[in-house]
Amino acid sequence: MGQYWCHGFLAPSSILLMVTIIFLEKDYCNASDEKYYNYVMKNILINHGNLEVGNNSSCDFFKGSWVYDNSYPLYDTSSTCPYIEKEFDDCQNNGRPDKAYLKYRWKPTACELPRFNGMEFLRKFKGKKILFVGDSLSLNQWQSLTCMLYASVPQSNFTLTRKGGLSKFFLAEYRVSVILYRSAYLVDIVKENIGRVLKLDSIRNGNAWRGYDMLIFNTWHWWLHKGSKQSWDYVEIGGTLRRDMDRLVAFKEGLTTWSKWVDSNIDPNKTIVFFQGISPTHYRSGAEWNKSKSTTCEGETEPVSGSTYPEGWPPAAAVVDQVLTKMSTPAVRLLNITTLSQLRKDGHPSVYGIGGTKGNDCSHWCLAGVPDTWNELLYAVLFAN
Repeated sequence: MGQYWCHGFLAPSSILLMVTIIFLEKDYCNASDEKYYNYVMKNILINHGNLEVGNNSSCDFFKGSWVYDNSYPLYDTSSTCPYIEKEFDDCQNNGRPDKAYLKYRWKPTACELPRFNGMEFLRKFKGKKILFVGDSLSLNQWQSLTCMLYASVPQSNFTLTRKGGLSKFFLAEYRVSVILYRSAYLVDIVKENIGRVLKLDSIRNGNAWRGYDMLIFNTWHWWLHKGSKQSWDYVEIGGTLRRDMDRLVAFKEGLTTWSKWVDSNIDPNKTIVFFQGISPTHYRSGAEWNKSKSTTCEGETEPVSGSTYPEGWPPAAAVVDQVLTKMSTPAVRLLNITTLSQLRKDGHPSVYGIGGTKGNDCSHWCLAGVPDTWNELLYAVLFAN
């Protein structure tokens, strides 16, 4: 495949989007960064993670293994991420004694993952607005990306504002906004006379998600909560109220509602859309990674070796695949983080997060840590070519 340099990075003379070959005209090399950005964003080279990297070859960025790399982590939470939520993510400052978990880099089987370049990211997204929408795993990824960007330009002025479920990180020099909108289910929870109703076919929240240049969605963990952790009293679908229903079925119904909202409301020529994929937990038993059945993530200090997870994919990941496949907007891209995160049983806060020694958080992730790799993959999908 012929290639030429354009606006500071290598652009292929042809880009494969799904199964369509689109030719990149050389005229775009003479266009403004803004015009070139819009053209490349419209035609990003990806099909479920398979990216073309050379003559008749491709690389699945999401298939690989973890390798030890002394050049990691990408930032120090103490010096270049002063706003990190200490009680939630900052495992080192919360007393975690081991540090090897900070040193692992994701290595795709068929290629090298490009090193994250925060300056390049900011230059290409200058004047743009990025919105993460989802639960506390979206918070994990949002906070990771803000740390990675600020570590690239530590002398730049930033503002961080929080109001209700909205958090906004803004770098004035680049006019880049990275925003988090908390919506655990994506679909609506409405307070009615009978109580809180989870409406599987309603998504009025979506009005707040319009007008952004990139959207990264996530939902799953809250669908499993029961008892005092459940944030709704009834579930409604098709006008019918229920006390409860199969949670995986409910998840698929809610995600389908979200997919229809994206198809109807998002212009793929103006907005890049990702779905984060399913972030795994490591609570159930160490048998998932061939250890004692009584083992959780507590005390784990290294990843599962190899490229496959003994337990296989969680059912929710299959649901995500099914829903995305049926969408009429092919531009929605799956950031397929599931398997690579399953391998990182060592990456959770455990007793060095919320609740301290009274808790055992095997759901969220330490920062620096695994969510940084999610953002390296985001960067690779956007800028690999």
